[in-house]
Amino acid sequence: MDESGRSSAGLELKHLRCLVAIVDTGGFTDAALELGVSQAAVSRTLLALEKVLGVRLLHRTSRTVEPTTAGVQVLARARLLLAGADELVAEATTGHSRLHIGHAWSAFGRHTTEFQRRWHHDHPDVELRLIRHNSATGGLAEGLCDLAVVRGALDLKSWSHALVGHEHRWLALASDDPWARRRGVRLAEVATRTLALDRRTGTTASNLWPEGERPAVEHTHDIDDWLAAIASGRCVGVTPQATAAQYRRDGIIYRPLHDAPPVPVHLVWRRQDPHPATHAAVALAIDLYRTDGRAPARGPVRDQRFA
Repeated sequence: MDESGRSSAGLELKHLRCLVAIVDTGGFTDAALELGVSQAAVSRTLLALEKVLGVRLLHRTSRTVEPTTAGVQVLARARLLLAGADELVAEATTGHSRLHIGHAWSAFGRHTTEFQRRWHHDHPDVELRLIRHNSATGGLAEGLCDLAVVRGALDLKSWSHALVGHEHRWLALASDDPWARRRGVRLAEVATRTLALDRRTGTTASNLWPEGERPAVEHTHDIDDWLAAIASGRCVGVTPQATAAQYRRDGIIYRPLHDAPPVPVHLVWRRQDPHPATHAAVALAIDLYRTDGRAPARGPVRDQRFA
């Protein structure tokens, strides 16, 4: 109940649909035809809405129907509410009309555009949305996505998951760095530099080097912070090839690390109530990563529905 004593408890979607129909068709008679009810029912529904809101919504004459000032405001909100309700019904009745895939840094790397194009072609009824979220699970644990692209160290026991491929590690460094003229760098050489590390979402940890041979470390907070530290010249970074593909920045170049172990790339999802398109997304990702010349390891997929 609001300050005037009116309550919104009696407000129903049919009231809003009636108001929109009257304005859009230009009268009560045509609104009744569109809604499939009698003209008297349209009049009663509008009166009920005006009673709930406590304001007059329409100026009515024998020839025209125009919204009042309050009616214009209510009409705009009504359209938004009805659109949201229609979207909710569509998603519930079509079995998930959107697939949200989260990632912390770089989605599918150089395969991202092709993944989007093939998905749109093969699954036109399921809208694909990629979401970047600065967490270890790329927004999956936060409920922001249906699946997430996860690289590097993560306890996968709590999730269903599938290994879709591997990515080589690259070195990120300032474009005026002395190493920028080289074609590649060895992992042991990196130990002589200061390494930018993102402990929250990064794929590299100091244990990539033997104890006693580890580089100095500067911790960063996200991809933008990591890139800024490297561009300044005070740090270098070790990262999967996906970062090099998706983050081309002025002042930064990437060089391959010849002897560094590759980074596994997983698609991860909740065990309970997986999105119906999960299997299709996993299959597409595996197919794209096979083009790298390195087929994904034959590890088990942690969901019996995909066995």
